[in-house]
Amino acid sequence: MMRVVLLFVILFSGWLLMSGHYTPLITSLGILSCALCAWLSWRIGASDLEGLPTHLFARLPAYLLWLLREIIMSNIATSKIILFGGAKPEIFEVPVTQRTAAGMATYANSITLTPGTVTVDINESVSSTFIVHALHSDFGDDVRSGDMDRRVSALEDIADAELSTS
Repeated sequence: MMRVVLLFVILFSGWLLMSGHYTPLITSLGILSCALCAWLSWRIGASDLEGLPTHLFARLPAYLLWLLREIIMSNIATSKIILFGGAKPEIFEVPVTQRTAAGMATYANSITLTPGTVTVDINESVSSTFIVHALHSDFGDDVRSGDMDRRVSALEDIADAELSTS
């Protein structure tokens, strides 16, 4: 039940930050909608450790700052390719070392959020790999370097260590 209360607090905090309207009617509707979402999450069983990964909260800001830096750098590089030409698209496979669905989703979304690369498909035939499209081989080299994979796995490993002790 504590996780549902925490979910409500997170949802309502986000609602307050994005709303900008603090009249009694609007605020009460915000409370009701956040409470309904938290209750529905509890009813469908989505407020478990994977649905609400509170164990990632401590390490997540550092990863998000690193990802934001990568997004900005890729935006600049993509803009240069668009403005001056030189696109050399490629499709390749990259191994996935994450063990949970949340970890794989985080990695796939991080690749797609970085301009110039898109996670196209997940190949789970033998071992999990992502099929990635890159606008230029430099972007592909960045993904193939494994830096993002290691960072997401480190985030996931912290989660696994905390889950095994609880």
